[in-house]
Amino acid sequence: MSETVSPLPFTKMHGAGNDFVIIDSRAQAGGVMTPALARAIGDRHRGVGFDQLAELRASNLADLDLDFWNADGSRAGACGNATRCVAAKVMAQLGRDSLRLRTARGILLAERRDGQVWVNMGAPILNWRKVPLARDVDLDALPLLSAPAAVGMGNPHCIHFVEDADNAPVATRGPEVEHDPLFPEATNVEFASRIAPDHLRLRVWERGTGITLACGSGACATAVAAHRRGLTGPRVRITADGGQLDVDWRDDGVWLTGPVAHVFDGVFSPGFLALAT
Repeated sequence: MSETVSPLPFTKMHGAGNDFVIIDSRAQAGGVMTPALARAIGDRHRGVGFDQLAELRASNLADLDLDFWNADGSRAGACGNATRCVAAKVMAQLGRDSLRLRTARGILLAERRDGQVWVNMGAPILNWRKVPLARDVDLDALPLLSAPAAVGMGNPHCIHFVEDADNAPVATRGPEVEHDPLFPEATNVEFASRIAPDHLRLRVWERGTGITLACGSGACATAVAAHRRGLTGPRVRITADGGQLDVDWRDDGVWLTGPVAHVFDGVFSPGFLALAT
């Protein structure tokens, strides 16, 4: 970026502790985000820090287009909690109770119901090529330690069902599984334990980011995998490190809701942006 670049406004939000920087580029053709800029903003010491960055762009097919970036500068195909945060922000701006958001996952519907923002994250991906996996294996019992499950939600997830998620080896096993050769595009890694037939405890290692306090797409994938194993019904409460999410797997897709918080608005200075190359 050049020294003449204009200041860049942003918003910081979180959903159950899963935190995001949101940049509205709808007035700028092509957007502003680059891998280098995402890494600079994602640095919690020299930038702002985030689990994911969401960039809003103008759309001809939906109310807006939405791109996601990880803190390491890589792209993310889906982010459920960021989608909820963006939907809450834009619905408040427009005075509406529903939105259509186009992501790499497709067009997602967001609705406000009884004060909560729900997002339909689409049907789960249960085809090994589309998750994607490197080869044809049993998605409900992968040939890995503890036979985890694989579910795609626009990004890949590997879900381990354990006795006690609080003591799961998230920090050590998470990065090992993230880069296992079975996952050609790497994977998010979940560790879940059943509290009740409608309640799961979840801890998450996110691809390209690390341990996060919550993960919306991970909660959806875990709910799908748990129901397929007969551990829960199609609607389940997920207790993550940062708070509670609710998932409802319906015929029309996997719906997600949970808390949304606006933290602050800010502006990246031209000096910061000039160095973010």
